[in-house]
Amino acid sequence: MNRKPVVGMLAAAAATAVLVAGCGGSSGAAATSTTPPAVATPSAKAATHNAADTTFVQGMIPHHTQAVQMSELAAQRASTEQVRQLATRIQQAQGPEIQQMRDFLAAWGEPETGSAGMSGMDHGTQSGSTTGPMPHEMNGMMTDQQMTQLGQASGTDFDRMFLQMMTEHHKGAIDMARTELAQGQNSDAKALAQKIIDAQQTEITEMQQLLSTL
Repeated sequence: MNRKPVVGMLAAAAATAVLVAGCGGSSGAAATSTTPPAVATPSAKAATHNAADTTFVQGMIPHHTQAVQMSELAAQRASTEQVRQLATRIQQAQGPEIQQMRDFLAAWGEPETGSAGMSGMDHGTQSGSTTGPMPHEMNGMMTDQQMTQLGQASGTDFDRMFLQMMTEHHKGAIDMARTELAQGQNSDAKALAQKIIDAQQTEITEMQQLLSTL
């Protein structure tokens, strides 16, 4: 009997078994290494906030909105270029901050309208009218009657009224921002509060100087 063909057949069978085992092991390793897709979670920074942060942002959105409305009136009715330029800067600063604060609330899972005297107030759009009673909690905000008076004024009378009203409006915003710095937790909201204080205090000084020239 010729033993060489038998030995060759056995060797081929052994090689085939090794190849099959190798493929199976590789497939098993691939299956073992498969992991479920990662689930996105809110960032810790966005989620870290307290009631003071929410109150500050919910209150400052309509506060800024009214300042933008007043500034839009100034663009149409102010008699001096200095007042018009100031009003333009206020719009350019506070318009984007309104959106920034809305983004804060969305990230925190909080509504834009709070429950402390705010639910009955129609904030309007950024350039729309503000209707409904203004709660006393809204520091420095003008009443509907005051906004009507401002809209009917013209010339130097408008300039004086605008500067006086916006000064009080800014003072109210600064008070709200200082409360946020003292009681808030979210670093982004507190950074915005400090930005508001710095910018609006500078504008108050500018408005006082402009008033002295009228």
